[in-house]
Amino acid sequence: MNVYTLLPFIVLIAVMFLMTRSAKKKQQQAANMRNEMQPGSGVRTIGGMYATVKEVTEDTVLLDAGPGVELIFAKNAIGAVLSDDEYNRIIHGVEHDLKSDSEVVPDDASSLTGTDAEHKAVDFGKKDAEPAEAEAVADKPEAADDTVAGKADKPEAAEPAETPKKTDGESDAK
Repeated sequence: MNVYTLLPFIVLIAVMFLMTRSAKKKQQQAANMRNEMQPGSGVRTIGGMYATVKEVTEDTVLLDAGPGVELIFAKNAIGAVLSDDEYNRIIHGVEHDLKSDSEVVPDDASSLTGTDAEHKAVDFGKKDAEPAEAEAVADKPEAADDTVAGKADKPEAAEPAETPKKTDGESDAK
């Protein structure tokens, strides 16, 4: 037989071997985790319930789920054994003290500039220029009439004055 015809079968067998090997490793790690459970450690069951281990036997685990609530679970029903910090964070909302020593990352971009005391508005000159031009047009009634009527026979009115911007509901109809 040709080697090239056997190559797909060899690859298939190798992939199956690697998959079963990794699954066996995961099962072994889970079994070791369950065997290392001790009374007082926090656990999460495969159903998502958090509890504290009270007693461990060969096949079962007695869990304390709250004041006066004790439950018996099979060891296989324990999904994860949690560290004390993680269990306290989930159950009691207590954060670990070492996290407060780390640098605090701000939530907004304004605190990245380093000028927390000063909050200056950036002036691009557009807002201040528009009211000044509007006042100048209002002060000169003939200039306002010329721009409205479209007459530009005066030299100072040769430049078209900026017409006020329309808002919703306004129209050019008179």
